[in-house]
Amino acid sequence: MIYAVECSFADPGSEAEWNDFYSLSKLPALISVRGFHTSQRFKALRGGCPAYLALHTIDGHDVLAGEEYRLKGGGNFARWQQHITDWHRNLYDGLARVPAVGRDEILALSAAGPRSLVGLGLAPSALQAIALDKSPAQRWLATLDRVRLPADEVLPDDIHIYEPITAQLTDGGDSARTPAR
Repeated sequence: MIYAVECSFADPGSEAEWNDFYSLSKLPALISVRGFHTSQRFKALRGGCPAYLALHTIDGHDVLAGEEYRLKGGGNFARWQQHITDWHRNLYDGLARVPAVGRDEILALSAAGPRSLVGLGLAPSALQAIALDKSPAQRWLATLDRVRLPADEVLPDDIHIYEPITAQLTDGGDSARTPAR
């Protein structure tokens, strides 16, 4: 299952500190939870979507309901909660594992269907929301080399693009690729 968490952050004065907390403390804590297999964070390259996205490969919804998740990572945003906006959580089926996105790659998502992604020469994977917010109900995801990313003015509006801000962490404790920062 793919666990997606997305949000924006409304306080530029504490955003860098929040990003450090999320990337350097929260992600390593989450990947240590039994049932989490990968974790990676992204930042949107244009508007029209939440500014931040975290994608995790997990065993299933039970992982998120467990005490270990609550103790190590779930819901420990109290200090920044007032600044977190446009927050959504979804559990998707359709991929066994989130692809690792390297620093020279971009993650492209669409909730409008695969057509725009296919039009860019990509082979998107379909995701179906099965738990939590269930919105959007479906998503298509693909990765592409950064150099192949079309100019913003010709990129279809239904495609949200994200760059990695961390390397993908794996349950072995190793990064799947070279760190993005």
